Amino acid sequence: MLVGRDEEKQQVDRLLTETCKEHGGALTVRGEPGIGKSVLLDYAVSVAKQQGMAVVRGTGVESDAKLVYGGLHQLLYPHLDRVETLPAPQAAALRVALGLAEGDEANHFLVSAGTLGLLADLAEEAPLLCVVDDLQWIDQESVAALLFAARRLSADRVAMLFAVREASLPFETPSIDVLHLQRLNADDAGRLLDARTPRLADPLRARVIEESHGNPLAILELSSANDDVLDHAEAAGRVGALPVAHRVQDVFRRQIAALPVDTRRALLVVAADAGAPLTTMLRVIEDLGGAAVDLEPAERAALIQIGSKVTFQHPLVRAAAYQGEPLHRRIEVHHAYAAVLSAATDADRRVWHLAAATTAPDEAVAAELEAAAERSRRRGAAMAVSAAFERAGRLSVGQQSMGRRIAGAAQAAFDAGKPDRASRLAAEALALATDPGVRAEAIYVRGAVAYERASPRTDAELTIEAATLVRETDPERAALTLYEAVHAARHGAAHDLLDQAAELMRDLTPPPHWAPVVDALVGWAELFAGRPDLAVGPMRALQAAGGGEEASLMRRMTAGIGGLLIGDEDDVVAEMEELLAQVRASGALAWVPYALNSLALARLQRGEFADAHACVAEGVEIADELGNSTESLAHRSIEVWLHAVRGEEDRCRDLAARVLPEARTRHRVNAELAGWGMAMLDLSARRFGAALDGLDEVCRGPARRDVVRRAVPDLVEAAARSDAPDRCREALTEFARWAEHVDRPVTTGLLLRSRALLTDDAEADGLYAEALRLHEAHAGPYDLARTRLVYGEWLRRRRRRTEARARLEAASSEFDRLGARLWAERARSELTALGGAREEQRAGGPLTLLTPQEWQIVQLAAAGHTNKEIAAKLYLSPRTVGHHLYKAYPKLGVTARSELAKLTSSDASG
Repeated sequence: MLVGRDEEKQQVDRLLTETCKEHGGALTVRGEPGIGKSVLLDYAVSVAKQQGMAVVRGTGVESDAKLVYGGLHQLLYPHLDRVETLPAPQAAALRVALGLAEGDEANHFLVSAGTLGLLADLAEEAPLLCVVDDLQWIDQESVAALLFAARRLSADRVAMLFAVREASLPFETPSIDVLHLQRLNADDAGRLLDARTPRLADPLRARVIEESHGNPLAILELSSANDDVLDHAEAAGRVGALPVAHRVQDVFRRQIAALPVDTRRALLVVAADAGAPLTTMLRVIEDLGGAAVDLEPAERAALIQIGSKVTFQHPLVRAAAYQGEPLHRRIEVHHAYAAVLSAATDADRRVWHLAAATTAPDEAVAAELEAAAERSRRRGAAMAVSAAFERAGRLSVGQQSMGRRIAGAAQAAFDAGKPDRASRLAAEALALATDPGVRAEAIYVRGAVAYERASPRTDAELTIEAATLVRETDPERAALTLYEAVHAARHGAAHDLLDQAAELMRDLTPPPHWAPVVDALVGWAELFAGRPDLAVGPMRALQAAGGGEEASLMRRMTAGIGGLLIGDEDDVVAEMEELLAQVRASGALAWVPYALNSLALARLQRGEFADAHACVAEGVEIADELGNSTESLAHRSIEVWLHAVRGEEDRCRDLAARVLPEARTRHRVNAELAGWGMAMLDLSARRFGAALDGLDEVCRGPARRDVVRRAVPDLVEAAARSDAPDRCREALTEFARWAEHVDRPVTTGLLLRSRALLTDDAEADGLYAEALRLHEAHAGPYDLARTRLVYGEWLRRRRRRTEARARLEAASSEFDRLGARLWAERARSELTALGGAREEQRAGGPLTLLTPQEWQIVQLAAAGHTNKEIAAKLYLSPRTVGHHLYKAYPKLGVTARSELAKLTSSDASG
């Protein structure tokens, strides 16, 4: 009965109504035990069915929380025939995860995408309500898949409603709207009590209302209890009110204590594995000397309901039935379950019952738990792996075995996105283990956590320590660990640590497939030490060897970043697009933000700002999804630069104020990139003094030989316009040495343009002309427009009006198309100074028309991909893809998909 819940019912009604109108959503109902969460979910199901909606429903059971994808199987089981309609990789992953097929490790992101696709497919026939009660007791892998879907179904006719019990450690459902159920006020509590127990004597009525503290379940249970229970509650209240859950549980304990002994034993069997089928429960009851009839008194007392499974009236009944029995009886029941669960399909459930029945070290049980961990790994369930390894460690005989298993639990916890747990377990493994390999694994985990919690520098320090432990005994593992150290050191601009890692690599004899990566990473150290002559060769060699489907992810990633460092943006775009295709297809979502970061930087340097912005938007979304705050920060720093180039001053400065303080300590390269953007904003607005100060700081900073080396031409322009050429000469000299060795037409053109800005009239014309020739042939639209602008400015000041006008008009047009408003205004002001009519600003390119995700989808649609194919690539539903295209068409002035290819090919740089 929903008394005093009018506002809550209205919120649920709005969710269902909007879903039927094709605007899906999700809602988490939170509250203490007995507050009415399940009743509100029942209300939602009733209303949904009245509106013609389909319903899928699941309930979390505490004993099933360690069973991988158990919650998802429960929810989707009636509809598993639809798995075949999903994209092949998602269908395969979902079949393995749900135990429908054997196969390689089930990637949990593909499972999540498959869940999204399956729910979206169900909603094509009728609007769908997906209800999950007691979400906190659903296994983590199922929860991750459900939340993944909930965040991506806004354009589908799917409503998702979760109920979560409040606890001392909150169970988070990030990015999902929350409805908090509060306790009833005295009037509503009285109405509920009167509806349940009319004509209750006033003293007793007042006592129930007072002692229940507005908890509906407490009201209902206390009102039906005997006077002894109420007297007990009153006495407890006089010495300090007990928590409502404890008080209600005490009522249930007293009800259970009044049952026959055989019934209490049968209830204990049910409580020990509430997710087991009724047939299994009955076998256990019979093996313990009981019979099915023993459950009847509990059913008559409305403590349980019996169907294909046995369900408790409330989770607190289960807790009371289990915790109210002594330890030896609980152990007896778990042993009985382990004896009954002999089928291969019940192996995981069996071993957890064995573990629950084992109170002392037992190597046989520990080995079975380790085997369960490996089965969970194949199903892509990192948290289940961690739980099984940890319990195996606790039951291990011998400190070294315990340390090895606890280290495995730490690594799996990190893979599951549980850094606190991973850090705690890694520290414990280090205290236990003396084996270098185990210690290296634990230190590596600590480093991975430190990347997020402390800084990339701390990660590099720890991973160098880990590599030192195994460089003689396990060179491949050492190479992998040093790979992490070098990348972390580079992110933090900690080049002293990068040098340490490179020195270790020079003495390493890695397997042949690791050798090109090791050589390239040593090349990074040479580059950051100011020796491009020793760096470019091995870095380009890795790029040449990095293609093909067989290339490892780490090899591709190193080649991509290396390409950015030596001006090979075209190769980077190709490499990162191949890498993204590879990781999207395999579901290796953790790699996506890193690949998108490098791709965004390459697109940015090629002047493809719409594409760069789309990369950043997706990178932020997925990094936030993964809880990777450092990589989210890196993408936000690139976004500062993109706002700057568009002349969006307020957005640029507001975002920089949010990201720069943290970025300077956690991701120094991207902090300097954001600083470059801020200074470039001043340069485009002709605030040359401020631009010079900002660019000077960037070009002298710790990341000056990283991707922000490309800021040097901007520094030269600011110095020339500020009549302070000496402030840029040192940076330009180093830029020239780098450009000579990378030997790319675009960087050579930038060098010539920079020299022209600092050169007298006799030489400047030739330098500008050659820079323009190179950029017209090879550069992206932004670098080309910048070269045209400064050349046009120089020509105007030399009174070569016709030539100047041609350069400036072309620059103005290109800046307009790019959406670079302040740069376009600067070009038009030069045209005005020539005496001609001032050009009106033209409409910008797609960057100014479409959201980043709309642009990304339009690009894929223009390339010929279907909505279903686009959805699979971007982890969306097909209907969401169609929704974005529907919004994009009028913005672009097109009416058919066939018109997109021509539009995007002409505006790909916009």
